[in-house]
Amino acid sequence: MEGGIHKADKTEFREFLSLTCKQPYILRLAFSAGIGGLLFGYDTGVISGALLYIRDDFRQVDRSTVLQETIVSMAVAGAIIGAGVGGWMNDRFGRKPSILLADILFFLGAIVMAIAPIPGIIILGRIFVGFGVGMASMTSPLYISEASPAKIRGALVSTNGLLITGGQFLSYLINLAFTKAPGTWRWMLGVAGVPALVQFILMLMLPESPRWLYSERKEEAVDILRKIYPANEVDKEIEALRLSIEAEIAEEGPIGESGIVSKIQNAFSSVVVRRGLAAGILCQVAQQFVGINTVMYYSPTIVQLAGFASNSTALALSLITSGLNAVGSIVSIFFVDRVGRRKLLLVSLVGIVTCLALLSGVFFEAAVHSPAVSATESLIAGNSTCPDFRPASGMKWNCMKCLKASSECGFCAHAGNKLLPGACLAVNDLVRDTCKANHREWYTRGCPSNFGWLALIGLGAYIISYSPGMGTVPWIINSEIYPLRFRGVCGGMAAVANWVSNLIVTQTFLSLTEALGTAPTFLLFCCVSAVAFVLIFLIVPETKGLPFEDVEKMLERKGYKAWKSAPAQVQRH
Repeated sequence: MEGGIHKADKTEFREFLSLTCKQPYILRLAFSAGIGGLLFGYDTGVISGALLYIRDDFRQVDRSTVLQETIVSMAVAGAIIGAGVGGWMNDRFGRKPSILLADILFFLGAIVMAIAPIPGIIILGRIFVGFGVGMASMTSPLYISEASPAKIRGALVSTNGLLITGGQFLSYLINLAFTKAPGTWRWMLGVAGVPALVQFILMLMLPESPRWLYSERKEEAVDILRKIYPANEVDKEIEALRLSIEAEIAEEGPIGESGIVSKIQNAFSSVVVRRGLAAGILCQVAQQFVGINTVMYYSPTIVQLAGFASNSTALALSLITSGLNAVGSIVSIFFVDRVGRRKLLLVSLVGIVTCLALLSGVFFEAAVHSPAVSATESLIAGNSTCPDFRPASGMKWNCMKCLKASSECGFCAHAGNKLLPGACLAVNDLVRDTCKANHREWYTRGCPSNFGWLALIGLGAYIISYSPGMGTVPWIINSEIYPLRFRGVCGGMAAVANWVSNLIVTQTFLSLTEALGTAPTFLLFCCVSAVAFVLIFLIVPETKGLPFEDVEKMLERKGYKAWKSAPAQVQRH
């Protein structure tokens, strides 16, 4: 990089602690904006547990895989629109109004879902929540990034990732807390209105992003910068910001002045923006296509596929994976400004590919060794044997074949040992209750297995691999790789790509497991993750510790190669 390596400016985690202790206002800004990440995490995580009880309350939901996928994925569909509109709003009206609007949408969505009398109203509430999630997903890290000193920007933006995973962990705790309460899923979904209200109040008392504000109200922006930077650095930062914004205004006009269409046209005419978008959109698409939201949205279902039948057991075990996700975000705070963004992404993907291959193998073995179906056992519920099961035909059935029968059938495990031959029965409330009354476990998703514990280890290892790298770094990359004049609209496009990818994965996962089987579905995600590793190696540069202006210089350099980008800070002239 131009200017060479500046070794004295090496960023370490202790510098993050030191600077935030001296300038606590930075943390106030970061955590207040980061509540948007908490809401993002909560509203995307809570549905995994709530869906189990929505299925119990609404028969039509329990009978329809597509309806279950729609309830989950409509928040994602809303997020696509929210992210697109949020990108325009960020440039036109600022970061703060976008966060406030997201809070209003979160609150409305939570109330609508809590009082929903039919599945259609739940879907409507999920769409409202999705609008808020989409806006928060790109605005919160952008606000934090622009209010952070370059040396600790990665760690501070990682706090948003920590709050996302913390929100997902909180959603599982809330799910467990309300499993015995009247209205179960209504409380689970409605509680999200509380943090939305808290953030709305906090953000009213906080300023606009100083970088966005500088071109509108210069003196106010300078006052904010003096609260963020140490006294010996603030004048240098103010001057660098002044030169950067004046150059951009001279080239493109005031931020937010041009229309959305002309701004997008101008963006694609710039080689810097095209290179930035290639890296930013790739990271966001890869983040979803490695399959993370099959785990976060459907983890209780996956636990049931691994052989754990009870709803409460599935929720409790899913809490482990959610907790590991939060721990991984803390690891990211420690290492993202030391190791670098690019290296964390690549190491993360190596772990993801390995874990998905393991999960595929585990589910394959579980399917092959599922318990047999016994004609004698299947008589425990009288004439309620699965219509497709005909012992006289001589065809041998096992639990997996029972669950995949053309009729709706469930497996009632052996009373003494769930791995011994059990019963294949028609699915209805009376049959389920009869099975459980005989101290047997009732399976409609997965089958009893000796491999369930190994599937849980694989899920845990997958989360540990994903969270510090692919979980947080794509948002960091997208908060710092675009020029200021295009940061809102480009961040919006990348967020839209993220949510479109999320929608594809979420809307197809259960259908894929039914059509292909659980093992081939995880193998498919494994192959996609391997392709993502190659593309990220070729396209995504290192931006660790670089001021925004130097990121732009790197991207416009002639002969630019992402894998040759300097992973060290740049000394400013």
